[in-house]
Amino acid sequence: MSGDLYLVRHGQTMFNEKRVIQGWCDAPLTSEGEEQAERIGRYFACEGIAFDHAYTSTLTRTQQTIERIVDMPYERVEDLREWGFGAFEGERVDLMPPFPWGDFYVPFGGEGQMAVRTRVSDALARIMERPGHECVLVVSHGSACREFLTKWVPDGGFGCGKVPGNCSVMHFAFDRGAFELVEILEQDKLRDLLGE
Repeated sequence: MSGDLYLVRHGQTMFNEKRVIQGWCDAPLTSEGEEQAERIGRYFACEGIAFDHAYTSTLTRTQQTIERIVDMPYERVEDLREWGFGAFEGERVDLMPPFPWGDFYVPFGGEGQMAVRTRVSDALARIMERPGHECVLVVSHGSACREFLTKWVPDGGFGCGKVPGNCSVMHFAFDRGAFELVEILEQDKLRDLLGE
């Protein structure tokens, strides 16, 4: 199977704005997050990009995002969730250790880095291998996207340890089980392309 994957990080949330660790807990999109998602929708419409399938994680912030990008049914996939940070969720971002985190969060009930990378990468490969999946939209999370990028792009696409910005669009070509990065569009670039 071959096709195009458009992987999007969810829009800005209240926890992003307050610099609180989210992980598997949830916070609603801010008005800025809603506008970021709507901007992606305008970009896809202007470019004539139409999706045959759409997916989100099981967390509300990804669903709120996709509903502002496209008007189509989508499937929720648990393996597209954010990195589980265990007892650190709901705490200040300042408590996070320097990246890379490795297995730091495991003793606190969270996930290890390779477990996250494998979970997300395998989920995206399974999705793209489904019949009729030629142009797919997926909305996931910052650290989940970073781990996927790190697997397939030598410098992680954004540089070592950097998380994609809210509502970044990462376009990948998928062929015979492998992903190749085509381009990354951050919100500033989308504004320029749309003349906003």
